[in-house]
Amino acid sequence: MTGYQEVLTDPSYTGQLVTMTYPLIGNYGVNDEDCESPVPQVAGFVVREASRVRSNWRSTGSLDEYLRAHAITGISEIDTRALTRHLRSEGAMRGAIAPAGTEVDELRSRILAQPKMEGLDLACGVSTDERYVVPAVGEERFHVLAYDFGVKAHSPKLLAERGCRVTVIPADTKADEILAAKPDGLFVSNGPGDPAAVQAAEKAILALAEADVPVFGICLGHQLICRAFGAQTYKLPFGHHGGNHPVRNLDREAVEITSQNHGFAVESGEGDQIPGAPGLRLTHVNLYDGTAEGVKHRDFPVISVQYHPEAAPGPHDSRYLFDEFLLLMEERRGS
Repeated sequence: MTGYQEVLTDPSYTGQLVTMTYPLIGNYGVNDEDCESPVPQVAGFVVREASRVRSNWRSTGSLDEYLRAHAITGISEIDTRALTRHLRSEGAMRGAIAPAGTEVDELRSRILAQPKMEGLDLACGVSTDERYVVPAVGEERFHVLAYDFGVKAHSPKLLAERGCRVTVIPADTKADEILAAKPDGLFVSNGPGDPAAVQAAEKAILALAEADVPVFGICLGHQLICRAFGAQTYKLPFGHHGGNHPVRNLDREAVEITSQNHGFAVESGEGDQIPGAPGLRLTHVNLYDGTAEGVKHRDFPVISVQYHPEAAPGPHDSRYLFDEFLLLMEERRGS
C-alpha cells in the first residue's frame, strides 16, 4: 500500500523486475522526499492496478509520470497473486516485459541470454564513485565510514540523527585507506547481486574487525561479514522480499517484524553455530524458513543482520540495532 517509491529506488533491486502483491499501487503518487537513491533502480515494475488518481499533500507527480521520466517499463492488469504463487513454487527466474505481439521463442532466447544472479557482482556497479559526507545532526559524537554496495539513503540518515558524521565510501576502498581515516566504526551496506562475487570487501572487513573497529552490516553487508569470517552463502529459491517477515531475536527472546530484500542467505548450523565461522554466534532466525538472520562475533565488535533495520516506511521494530552499533563505538572509545 505504501513504500513503492522506496522499493523502486532501492539499489538492491538493480537489474530486477519487481512485482507488487498489494493490488492498488500509486494512490499517493511520488514525491521528492522518499527516494532511497536519486533514480529508480528496477528494470521493470509489475502491478495489478495502477491508481488513476493520486492524493497526498506531498505528492509532486504520478507513479506513471515518474516511471516514464526515467524510462522504466511498467505493466498493469497482471494477476500478481498468481505470479507470486508461481515464483514461490518454481523459484525466482529471469523474465521480461514485452509487447503482446512479440514472438515467444525470440523473447525466450533473449531472456535466457541474460546472466543468472549467481556469481554476479552488481554491487560495485551501483556504488558511489566518490566519497561524500552526511553530516551529523546536532553535536557530532562519532565518525562512521559506510561501505556503499548500494546503500539506501535512510541508513546514513539514521546514523546522522544519532550524532554520527557518515562518510560514504566506494565499494573498492581498501582496508588501509579506511584505517588511515581512523573511523569510530564501519557500516557495511545492503546491495544487489551475489556476495561471493564481492571478495575484496571481505578482506577489508576482516582487517577492520581485527583492528578493533566496530563493524555493523545489513543485508549484503551481513553476508559479506559472515563470509569474511569463513561462512558460506547460497541462493534462496525465491528470496525474502517485503515488509512483513517475522524474525526471532534469540538474545532478547522477542519477535521483530522486519523488512527484507535479498536473494542469498548465510548457511547456518546447529544451535547458535555458523558452519565454517566459529567466531560468529547466531543471534536472529527467520521464522518462515529458519534461515540465519543475524550474527554477532564472539570476540570482535561486529554485528550484522540479514534484514533492513532502517526500513522506510517501516516496520521500525529493529531500529535499536543502530543504537547497539553506537554502544559498540562508545565501549571502544572508553576501553
